[in-house]
Amino acid sequence: MSDKPNNTNMRKQNILFLAIIVIAMGVAGYFYFFIAESTEEANKEVTELVVKYNKNCPLLIQEGIRLDSVSLHKERTVQYNLTLLNVVKEKAEVNVIKMEIEKSLIGTAKANPGLQVFRENDYALVYSYSDKNKVFLFNVKIFPDQYK
Repeated sequence: MSDKPNNTNMRKQNILFLAIIVIAMGVAGYFYFFIAESTEEANKEVTELVVKYNKNCPLLIQEGIRLDSVSLHKERTVQYNLTLLNVVKEKAEVNVIKMEIEKSLIGTAKANPGLQVFRENDYALVYSYSDKNKVFLFNVKIFPDQYK
């Protein structure tokens, strides 16, 4: 007689355990679907924005600085390819130029409404600079935690 209550209790525990697993899997599946859908929408928005930027390139964004193109890379990274129109690598103090641009870019990334979609979706920003002869000068990489 003492076996019946134990079997009943074990059966109830097993049913409860299975119900909890099914509910947990359902909740996890729902959130996975929601996050995947949200990520897909963000990626679509970012891709459309990059296409829009490239349609306007080359674009003089500031005196002496031209935006040549924008590209998407893996790991949530967007790269801006720019030319410093008044700079020749052999005659320039590249490290000084890089330091000044880097300071300016972080402030711009924080305030620029055009970068909001990148801020909201944790994109790293890479600014790749070349001189007026298209010779590579340097990259400046800004991570999401630097410009949020």
